[in-house]
Amino acid sequence: MDKKSKVVSNLIWRFFERFGAQAVNLVVGILLARELGPGPAGDIAVIMAVINILKVFADSGMANALIQKKEPDDLDFSSVFFFNLGLSLLLYAALFFAAPAISRLYQAPEYVPILRVLGLMVVVSGLYNVQQAYVAKTLQFKRFFFATLGGTLVSAALSLTMVYNGFGIWSLVALQLSSFAVNTVILWFTVEWRPKRMFSFARLRSLLSFGWKLLAAAFLDAVYLQVYPLIIGARFPKEELGQFDKGRNWPDQITQSINASIDAVLLPVLAAEQDDRSRVRDMTRRAIKTSSYVMMPLMLGLAACAKPLVHLLLGEEWMRCVPFLQIFCVIFAFYPLHTANLNAIKAMGRSDVFLKLEIVKKVLETSVLLITLRYSVLAMALGELGCSIASQLINAWPNRKLLDYSYLHQLRDMLPAILLSAAMAALVGLLLLCGLGDLPTLLLQVLLGAAVYVLGSWLFQIESFRVLLDLLKKYLHRKETTES
Repeated sequence: MDKKSKVVSNLIWRFFERFGAQAVNLVVGILLARELGPGPAGDIAVIMAVINILKVFADSGMANALIQKKEPDDLDFSSVFFFNLGLSLLLYAALFFAAPAISRLYQAPEYVPILRVLGLMVVVSGLYNVQQAYVAKTLQFKRFFFATLGGTLVSAALSLTMVYNGFGIWSLVALQLSSFAVNTVILWFTVEWRPKRMFSFARLRSLLSFGWKLLAAAFLDAVYLQVYPLIIGARFPKEELGQFDKGRNWPDQITQSINASIDAVLLPVLAAEQDDRSRVRDMTRRAIKTSSYVMMPLMLGLAACAKPLVHLLLGEEWMRCVPFLQIFCVIFAFYPLHTANLNAIKAMGRSDVFLKLEIVKKVLETSVLLITLRYSVLAMALGELGCSIASQLINAWPNRKLLDYSYLHQLRDMLPAILLSAAMAALVGLLLLCGLGDLPTLLLQVLLGAAVYVLGSWLFQIESFRVLLDLLKKYLHRKETTES
């Protein structure tokens, strides 16, 4: 299989993996939300914010360092594995003893056992990260599909069984922990790499010279993202945090299905081409055009359908999440721009630039957060939207010189998808004026949106539409040839 076909194949497998997992999680999330309400969702959002920050440290930036390195060997992978595992155990021990102090901060003694149980995700992360890096480096994304599918199905069955048997918030704990744990176990059984009895401080130092900058950048990003639930949970009612988190969750899940697929495949492919600047630029440009063509209509369409969708699936008590959902749809619609630019910078080995970008963005974002938290949760979400727009320019700025691919050129490449998606969302939104019920309105919105976007793509001969059709035809033809 040639390199291009291998990339397409891995992208499809990664997309199926993320889409399948998020589709199941979406259904399970709806059922749990209807059963439990916004309060427990807010509690879990606070606790997971703490866990997610620790998970950044458990990786220590070394997974990306392994992917970026041209020819890592068993000594590199084994050294990182033992380092990450030891670090994750230390982090879990710190969380175990800090749990009472965290619970006192939120005046919620019930957080102590939940923190200690969910904190095991940090330990599991130490077992998962190097396996994940090996799969990404060797482009074996088919392995992710089976691991994620297994973890998702087991966690779905377990959490739903628990919630309908009166376990309350612990059903949400089971959903988070069991998915990650089963995913990791399956990956260990299906990936041939195993840590060897070898360790090198010299190799570790070499990888850390690249990885520590990514760790610092990831830590800044994680703290900023997780500080929202931590602050909202402490300053506002937990129900308000539940509404905020649910509004963010749906567009985030769709984004993870598409953007994370492209992200995971793009970095190792770009890293392999890091010595050819024009090649990296062409691949980055293709990633931005194609992923934005897919992401933009999904996000803007979801924003237009938000009211009947939330009312139909979650009920009246969740309607306050609608404005949050619409705001985050606009934020996530431009995530392909962030992902492609940052992956290009990492692949070129410029982790120093990556860190500087994060520092600039976090100074801006923290300033906006400190201003908006004095008003309301909605003001905080709007502030995050403003920061997201500014971050587009900040993330694209270095590639003006690194790749000769400026922010204006990137926007020009995205413009067909932006204009067509905006027109589609406006037409879809008009159906809300018809006064139909939630279900018929939603069905008409989806059908009209899909028809307008596909017809518009064909009518205006949008390049990404033709590219995706050609890739799909070639992939199906190759599968038919292989089977015959």
